Amino acid sequence: MDIEQLQAFDRIVRDGSFSRAARALNIAQPTISARIQGLEQVVGGTLFVRGGRSIVLTELGESFLPYARRALAVLTEGIEVAQGMQTGAHGRVTVGTIQSLAGGFLASSIQRFHNAYPQVEFFVRTGHSDQVVEMLYDGLVKLGLVSWPFFNLDLKLLQHFREPLVFVVGAEHPLASKRSIKLDEVHKVKGHLLKVRWGYTTSEFESFLENQASPMIDLPIDTVRYMLLRGIGGAFLVRALVADDLATGHLIEVVVEDFPTIYRESALVCLQKGAMSTALHNFVDVLREEAGELAIKSEV
Repeated sequence: MDIEQLQAFDRIVRDGSFSRAARALNIAQPTISARIQGLEQVVGGTLFVRGGRSIVLTELGESFLPYARRALAVLTEGIEVAQGMQTGAHGRVTVGTIQSLAGGFLASSIQRFHNAYPQVEFFVRTGHSDQVVEMLYDGLVKLGLVSWPFFNLDLKLLQHFREPLVFVVGAEHPLASKRSIKLDEVHKVKGHLLKVRWGYTTSEFESFLENQASPMIDLPIDTVRYMLLRGIGGAFLVRALVADDLATGHLIEVVVEDFPTIYRESALVCLQKGAMSTALHNFVDVLREEAGELAIKSEV
């Protein structure tokens, strides 16, 4: 039994004629007759009563029809999904990411990708960098966003990202009225300096700030944003994470004149031996485009 036999059976029932069904399927009448004969051999009996200009289903044909249509629908859907897998229109994308990268260009990339490929399933898991690597090893995710640099030789670099950190305070904070400040004003920020751990590349910068007179409070990014919006403290953040708040004026970026720009660096990776589906390749392309100038190096 094959899909062509089922299509012929369904078409004949719909059109009420072998000849009309053959024309609809763009095949010769002997061909459609041969397909029905083959199907009848499989089911073990005659499917149609042939007489005059009209044909009627036998009892066997009536009992088989709903199953034939159900099988035809499943097969057709399976073919469509299989073809969609080749083009990336169907499939699954699984991404593991460190928490501080869950927003920003990753979030906007997911939205853009979903708009372009609505039938692709998408899953995101978060954790520390080492946890994301373990997710890759365990097969829970196919792509990982981790801190740069990474030291796992069995990981392949797909893209290296470099994002500047900017000093941010809430609109009600005393420093919000200033366009720029000196570093010693950062040390004395009212409500303390709120610290976010950005990874290896900012560890020296974090140590420098910790040695200053003003105490630092080490908090998750969501907590830092909550406190900033209420005028408590200041923080060095990746601009993309608070872009909406900056645009609405709820948070204010203040330039620190006598301090060099600090960057948070991260990497998009996969296993060296892992196969990449078309859907994964498509998402990587979207992520690179969405990150724009932040995407500074690619290995594929």
